Amino acid sequence: MTATAPSGLARKSIRTGSLFFFCVGASGPMIVVAGGVVATYGTTGVIGVPLSFLVLAAALTFFTIGYVAMVKNGPHAATFYALIARGLGRTWGLAGGTLALVAYNSIQASLYGLVGVSIQNFLNGAGTWWMWALVVWAIVGLLGILHVNINARVLAILLVCEIGVIVLFDLASFTHPAQGLTFAPLAPTSLLVNGIGGAFAFGIAAFVGYETGPFYAEEARTHRVVSFGTLGALIFMGVFYAISAWAMAVTVGVQTVGTGPDAAPAVVSAAQHDTAPIPLEVLQTHYGVLVSKLGELLLITSVIAAMISIHNSVARYVFAMARERVLPARLGRIRDGAQGGAPIGGSLLQSVVALVVVLAFVVTGADPFKTLFTWLATLAGIGVGLLMFGTSLAAIGFFRHNAGTGEGPWQRFWAPLIGSVALAVILVVTVFNLYSLLGTAPGSLFTWIPVGVLLLAIAAGLIWAQILRTTKPEIYRNIGVGEQEPLAVLEHALADVKV
Repeated sequence: MTATAPSGLARKSIRTGSLFFFCVGASGPMIVVAGGVVATYGTTGVIGVPLSFLVLAAALTFFTIGYVAMVKNGPHAATFYALIARGLGRTWGLAGGTLALVAYNSIQASLYGLVGVSIQNFLNGAGTWWMWALVVWAIVGLLGILHVNINARVLAILLVCEIGVIVLFDLASFTHPAQGLTFAPLAPTSLLVNGIGGAFAFGIAAFVGYETGPFYAEEARTHRVVSFGTLGALIFMGVFYAISAWAMAVTVGVQTVGTGPDAAPAVVSAAQHDTAPIPLEVLQTHYGVLVSKLGELLLITSVIAAMISIHNSVARYVFAMARERVLPARLGRIRDGAQGGAPIGGSLLQSVVALVVVLAFVVTGADPFKTLFTWLATLAGIGVGLLMFGTSLAAIGFFRHNAGTGEGPWQRFWAPLIGSVALAVILVVTVFNLYSLLGTAPGSLFTWIPVGVLLLAIAAGLIWAQILRTTKPEIYRNIGVGEQEPLAVLEHALADVKV
């Protein structure tokens, strides 16, 4: 007869490489280089953009040390939710879980606007943005109900291709400098200027996705997979984005062009006025139209890769919270069989949420890029930053109560403390520069809409926790507990074993 086991995610099915692809793929390297970096130069006028990536990567490293140390002591698919519950209490944990669902669903929904517009432009205006968005929605939804390793293979192919094209851009840029190799973009004086807040605001959004590594901790082969995959993704992204941003400044130039109030460094001016993204122009100039078109195509696949990765993350969050009955138990359904372990309930819910959001924007006629993408992506970036800040505080609280398995003072206190301070500064700078991201006037009340939505999500979580505490204390006590019988769940490699 066939061996059976309680429902759970496929244990020991994810290797370091697969986890790395999920983390980096969620960020979307081509989106960052061809979109984010260009927008940062153009909006802020700061030429120290490359240095900002290195500074942010260093700050996030402190957070990550405490983050993965906590995960070691209790892997959980809804990671922020569980870690905050263990370090700051169940009530705050449920608030964190609600915030995470809003933030990551916002990221996913925002990308439908970007991918729809990108495909329409690539096909010279053929179709409508929402038609192409729905095509991608169907692809992502289908992959979401398949086993995680199938998703990892798709991500690996897409990611290797887009990184390869970015490397071609970097090589062309450094071998064809505008005025010799300049190190000005890496100088602190180039970053410590007016506009630094906007540079950090854009920069922190570029890193969103690397923190999803521990979401797969229940499926990872070992904790080293989670630790190496997450930290490796962070370091790679920080260095890779810094080099690519530097390459952009080198090939376009940092010398001042124009006169009077229109005077600006060449790279800033190009970012503001060129009709095509700078990397695509460089690729066309040095490699021809075909390579440039390939880069444009990979910009689309980069968005799709990010959507696949975020979709998987949201599905696991829903599964884990449903497993603890914080969400309806039916949403905790997984796909059975040899290719099992996929959280099908959470995947289908995420697909439904994304479809509703896209259709709402279609009905209202809102701009898919300026409104759907920009506003929801901004909301998500701040939300993830708040989750990181809360988790850093939670790590200090968790280890202070003698929890843990041999971590030293650096992991238990100092790294989380430095990380929480750094994240607090980044969040404050980001929030007070929201107008530069959203295109609103400084001081406009519309600027605070994303912050208001996030505060409502936190309030809803706090209220829901109090309701559970009063009416269903057995569920409240299980908040953040996770899989109580992990050894009862068959490993993926043993899924077909019959006895």
